[in-house]
Amino acid sequence: MSLLQNQKAKLIFTLLLAFAIRLVGISSRPIWYDEAFSILISEQGLSAILQGTLAADSDSSAAEEHPPAYYFMAWGWMQAFGNSLIATRMLSVIISVGIIVCIHLIANHLFDPSTALAAAFISAILPFQIHYGQEIRMYGLLTFWLCLATLAFLKRQWIPFSITAALAQYTHNLAAFYLIPLAVTPIFQRDWKTLRGLILAGIAAIILYAPWLTQIPAQLSKVTGSFWVEKPGFEKLFTLLLVYLPNLPLPNKLLPSALLLATFTITLAAYQTYRAAKNKYGEAYHGLWLAYLSFAPPLLLWLVSQISPMYVERALLPSHAIFCIWLAWAFTKTRLPRPILFTAFALIFLSSSMGLYQHITYKSFPYGAFEQINEHIKNSFRPGDVIIHSNKLTYLPSFYFDRELSQGYIIDSPGSASDTLSPATGQILDLTNYENMESASINAT
Repeated sequence: MSLLQNQKAKLIFTLLLAFAIRLVGISSRPIWYDEAFSILISEQGLSAILQGTLAADSDSSAAEEHPPAYYFMAWGWMQAFGNSLIATRMLSVIISVGIIVCIHLIANHLFDPSTALAAAFISAILPFQIHYGQEIRMYGLLTFWLCLATLAFLKRQWIPFSITAALAQYTHNLAAFYLIPLAVTPIFQRDWKTLRGLILAGIAAIILYAPWLTQIPAQLSKVTGSFWVEKPGFEKLFTLLLVYLPNLPLPNKLLPSALLLATFTITLAAYQTYRAAKNKYGEAYHGLWLAYLSFAPPLLLWLVSQISPMYVERALLPSHAIFCIWLAWAFTKTRLPRPILFTAFALIFLSSSMGLYQHITYKSFPYGAFEQINEHIKNSFRPGDVIIHSNKLTYLPSFYFDRELSQGYIIDSPGSASDTLSPATGQILDLTNYENMESASINAT
């Protein structure tokens, strides 16, 4: 009983640590375009969210490229707590702590409480999880649903699996790149009973997701036709190592050492996985499965993106959650000598420290002091002046902080890689835009 209480106390401490880390800079960290968009669309209400998500334009991008589940949740949250920067980011903080609870549950189901605690601790301090544990976007919620789906899969609870898989798809279309590798697991394991249950659960999930399936062609057309994502090269295989450990961006002077730390840590985990599988100890089949789910979804997304570019690292946050469990298993269950074990966790902590410092101090693109910029503009604004942003990236955050300030932006060239905001959605958000500088300044004095 005392051991169990001690494990619970350590878990509570880990969750409190994670919560505290995710509060650092929650008000001072600058906002950016995507966060501003999330707030602006979510505060419009459920019907407006649907209209802004589904609206199509003949002369521009098809619609908002993400499903509405996160915006619905953010709307409900803002109804209760307001739309301030701190309030809206707190939703992401709470979701992120929930992810750590899910990671602990998965690891405890597969292994034991000590490995589960190590996995929870790793996920609490790694910057990739921390970054999206603050950001006002849907990637944390996506990870939460997929972690619950993974737990339901392991417990063969097919109704919860169907529901959470459908919710994940309603949160982000790229959820499929995690669910597909997860779904083919029984084939590799030759577990035909589980495969039959999974097929039925998958059909149920598709039925639940069916109302949105009709939107997939337009969504896909937008991403492939006019979106900033480019075809990924082989360098993404290296940057993934950096994303998984210290996260990106990093200063150029830190990149070599960060890559060395990440490569050594992941190589050590891979070697321990190989040893455990070869000698059949440490529940190696679970370790191999975790390694597979850590890297198969990124590889699948990379391969598909060679044809239709959609590779974005933030969509790999669910695989990173599994990666945290894999590291915990590789370093605690594979008979690693104690000095090397301490070294491995020291490397993880060092990588985390580098990335966390960058996360807290980074103020460059796409972030900016938009609230302060608005105040400066208002202090020097004169009648007849026109405030024009060259693009929506600076306009939306400025608009969020001051709806009364008379300002607008130049729209993106229709069909260009930056044409990601539908005019219909812009109308719903009550944005002011112009086709060019001439039309924007025609009434200026």
